[in-house]
Amino acid sequence: MTPDQMRDASLLELFSLEAEAQTQVLSTGLLALERDPTQADHLESCMRAAHSLKGAARIVGVDAGVSVAHVMEDCLVSAQEGRLLLSPEHIDALLQGTDLLMRIATPNNNPASLNIDAYVALMARLLDPAAPLAVAASVVAELQLEAPAPTIEAPAPDVEPAPAPAPRKTKRATENGERVLRVTAERLNSLLDLSSKSLVETLRLKPHLATMQRLKRMQSNGLRALENLNVHLKDHALSLEARESLEDARRLLAESQQLLVAKNAELDEFAWQASQRAQVLYDTALACRMRPFADVLTGQARMVRDLGRDLGKQVRLEIEGEKTQVDRDVLEKLEAPLTHLLRNAVDHGIETPEQRLLAGKPAEGVIRLRASHQAGLLVLELSDDGNGVDLEKVRRSIVERNLSPSETAAQLSEDELLTFLFLPGFSLRDTVTEVSGRGVGLDAVQHMVRQLRGAVELEQTAGEGSRFHLEVPLTLSVVRSLVVEVGAEAYAFPLAHIERMCDLEPSDIVQVEGRQHFWHEGRHVGLVAASQLLQRPASQSDQQTLKVVVIRERDAIYGVAVERFIGERTLVVLPLDERLGKVQDISAGALLDDGSVVLIVDVEDMLRSVDKLLNTGRLERIARHSSQVVEAARKRILVVDDSLTVRELQRKLLLNRGYDVAVAVDGMDGWNALRSEAFDLLITDIDMPRMDGIELVTLLRRDTRLQSLPVMVVSYKDREEDRRRGLDAGADYYLAKASFHDDALLDAVVELIGGARA
Repeated sequence: MTPDQMRDASLLELFSLEAEAQTQVLSTGLLALERDPTQADHLESCMRAAHSLKGAARIVGVDAGVSVAHVMEDCLVSAQEGRLLLSPEHIDALLQGTDLLMRIATPNNNPASLNIDAYVALMARLLDPAAPLAVAASVVAELQLEAPAPTIEAPAPDVEPAPAPAPRKTKRATENGERVLRVTAERLNSLLDLSSKSLVETLRLKPHLATMQRLKRMQSNGLRALENLNVHLKDHALSLEARESLEDARRLLAESQQLLVAKNAELDEFAWQASQRAQVLYDTALACRMRPFADVLTGQARMVRDLGRDLGKQVRLEIEGEKTQVDRDVLEKLEAPLTHLLRNAVDHGIETPEQRLLAGKPAEGVIRLRASHQAGLLVLELSDDGNGVDLEKVRRSIVERNLSPSETAAQLSEDELLTFLFLPGFSLRDTVTEVSGRGVGLDAVQHMVRQLRGAVELEQTAGEGSRFHLEVPLTLSVVRSLVVEVGAEAYAFPLAHIERMCDLEPSDIVQVEGRQHFWHEGRHVGLVAASQLLQRPASQSDQQTLKVVVIRERDAIYGVAVERFIGERTLVVLPLDERLGKVQDISAGALLDDGSVVLIVDVEDMLRSVDKLLNTGRLERIARHSSQVVEAARKRILVVDDSLTVRELQRKLLLNRGYDVAVAVDGMDGWNALRSEAFDLLITDIDMPRMDGIELVTLLRRDTRLQSLPVMVVSYKDREEDRRRGLDAGADYYLAKASFHDDALLDAVVELIGGARA
């Protein structure tokens, strides 16, 4: 999970994620221990997993999880200390506990429905050497999870089966003379993901090349300086040893420079070839997902013709741009809305031959479908030469359905009337037919197009026909975006929703009805801060101008103030983990050229968030002039804990108090962070893999640069001897997790380093 995703997740959701990972560790380790119950590394990993889950469950208040993990940990510790040899019955019970923990951590699952007391009793019997294993085995049987009843299919009716056709040899399918293989969509997605990451990785060679070039220049300067020294010393009497040393230095510098030049050329060639191949790989992987637009048109011309015949009409479908390449996922989702629009054009648009002849038109009506690429989008235009929309009939229907008073309806413009056609349940048919009249109309089309991050518009000319204009991304895997900076983090706005970018002077911002606006294309456009929408800290920039992205979704338009324009990028879309659900204002993630993560903004969702802030009166005002007061730096804290739940709880508590917080997943990770960055406080757990908290504190106190750094130990081990171990290692404060609450942690931090500001 990214930091932003964690910020939006609840502690219970984080506990569920941690349980999923830790139960996998338990399952793998227990199966290995079943083969050899004395493997120390698997005993250690299983014990740590149970210990972490116990702590995480206690943090989120899931007592059932604490009970189950606690007895499992006791069993594994006994095995580690040689007091117990794990038998098949023990492994069965521990695996049963693993299943119970996963069920306890599953969202919306009621732990009260699980027989936790029986499981705890079972483990108590197994830990008692005097208890007969047969008794314990009977408890395991009682705890078996109920399996769903097998599905029994009804027998086939008594019919004489037709003989199976004899297998026949078929030629391998070909396309344009090339062999075609079937590949699953998941593998294509994985290939595209890997190729995009390889492209990013090749870009990381650029700084190494720059360093090599700089080193080469330094070598050249060093050799030149030595040559100058030789010239100046030419008339001076030097010993033979001194002259030999100077000559050796000159020779070594010359040789190293030659080697450096050669290796620099090799690295440059390698970087160029790697980037070229990565780009080709990416382009090829992307092309594998692309299909010609004609693939979605199979049978459509026949459908239009047959439907016209059924309705007593003569209709022809003309198609342009059949070879336009589109992502196969987009094609699949376009089939339904296109079919609906084509049927709608035949039914509502094209007149009967008699009506057309009376209007001076050919008896045969024409529907035209055109596909093309424009600015990274697939643009579809579907038009007919029919009668167009009867606007007066739309007006009457609006009044009859009580959607608007007659006085208001009479004042509606053509564009406003046409928008009513996209409302759910709205239909101009007086009677229900097999084709239309049920009210399942253009609203369904609009919904499906919006799911593709696209838009649909309707234009019409009375007596001359209608035209639907659809814009959808060419691919759902790649999106052309403007990357901006908000709260020192990168976000991407899809270009399809950007009206323009602009720099606003303080004088450009005006107050209208108590809200901030600026003038754009003859209208006042509302101004909002991206930092408020995305819940990021407000910018402290001293720039005089305000960077604004003007976003539009149909009639809704707002200016979103950001800190900086990073630039346009083509981003490979990385879907968010399904377990996160819908993240507010965010649709997906992506990787930038340097490998850093960027979140892609869901513009439609963001506009809804703006409306919500306006309706509740919570929209914050953006300062016209940047603050001249330099804000004091925030104090930095490093939190080291191998439990995701505990880590996130502490991080959120400290962030909410204004501290700058970094996290590490174990002692080794924490030690690397301490050596590379500056912190004001270290908060660490004790029991962690690779390097525990005691080792970490000991290393820190031996380091001359870090030995004065305040250290707080937060651990579930609250015995006096454990407290003494932590303090003897050099910790300044010891806090027991078993009894700690929000204020206890924060009060201890303030006691050690003071408030959040320096």
